[in-house]
Amino acid sequence: MFDSVEDVQERLAEQQYITDKRVATVVYLAIKMGKPILIEGPAGVGKTELAKVIASALNRELIRLQCYEGLDEAKALYEWEYSKQLLYTQILKDKISEALAGTTTMTEAVEQISKEDNVFFSERFLVPRPLMRAITSETPVVLLIDEVDKADPEFKAFLLEVLSDFQVSVPEIGTFKARQIPPVLLTSNNAREMSDALKRRCLHLYIDFPSKEQEAKILELKVPGIKEKLAGELIEAMQRIRKIDLKKTPSISETLDWGKALVLLNADSLDEKTVDDTLSLILKYEGDIKKAQEELRRYLRGKSAENEASAAPDPRAVDKTKLN
Repeated sequence: MFDSVEDVQERLAEQQYITDKRVATVVYLAIKMGKPILIEGPAGVGKTELAKVIASALNRELIRLQCYEGLDEAKALYEWEYSKQLLYTQILKDKISEALAGTTTMTEAVEQISKEDNVFFSERFLVPRPLMRAITSETPVVLLIDEVDKADPEFKAFLLEVLSDFQVSVPEIGTFKARQIPPVLLTSNNAREMSDALKRRCLHLYIDFPSKEQEAKILELKVPGIKEKLAGELIEAMQRIRKIDLKKTPSISETLDWGKALVLLNADSLDEKTVDDTLSLILKYEGDIKKAQEELRRYLRGKSAENEASAAPDPRAVDKTKLN
């Protein structure tokens, strides 16, 4: 486990995840208090990645439940492996015939077979899904419930019970209680409003787009070899793009993709042609691309004018050669 807030920051940094003290504090407190973390924010800001690096930093397996509309308890908890049960039934049909020997009515046969229910409804035929795997794991794990906002209200209500008790009841077998309570992280892109009941049971963490300084550190760490001038221009461009009214605002993941692409293209700096050729890497809608092109052209032309002005000689300067 983590020893302090500073320990969280240091160990996440070792996993190449740059974070601030606010995030590290929530992570530390959630693990110490045994409470889930509900992480909200735009897509691509590192919500899922945070769960991954926490698992790596703690040297634990990450068990991930990907939520979607229509997800039900069976897909999240467990399923019976009916094909395996049928196969065993066929293999053991001789034994089944022996068990039925002496029965004369259908009722007697059913009663005799029901005595053997524990043979076919046992853990050997149970297929654990993410939630049950996290609860029954013999070794400590980290549980990620990803994009919980996409799940139906009924499933979210079911989650409340599981996260409160950390036990699962299988009618045919019994109740499975967690051997240890795992750190739980739920992520949301705000596609649907989270219920107050779910929020009450979690520590809340909002991860927004990074500041210039934080984005620069992440870019330097994740895209080795990028030139300082190019990195500065790229981050300035991304910060400007995020201020535009876009259908899909690019996040830090797009910054990294753009940076890697520019390094592969041996770019030294941003110019209008390079922007036009590569902007589709970070923007997925034609309308967004056109808006960004206009904004970045203004930015690049303004920057070019500043450079020319700074390079031009000062007309007020005195030419000493003429004085001589």
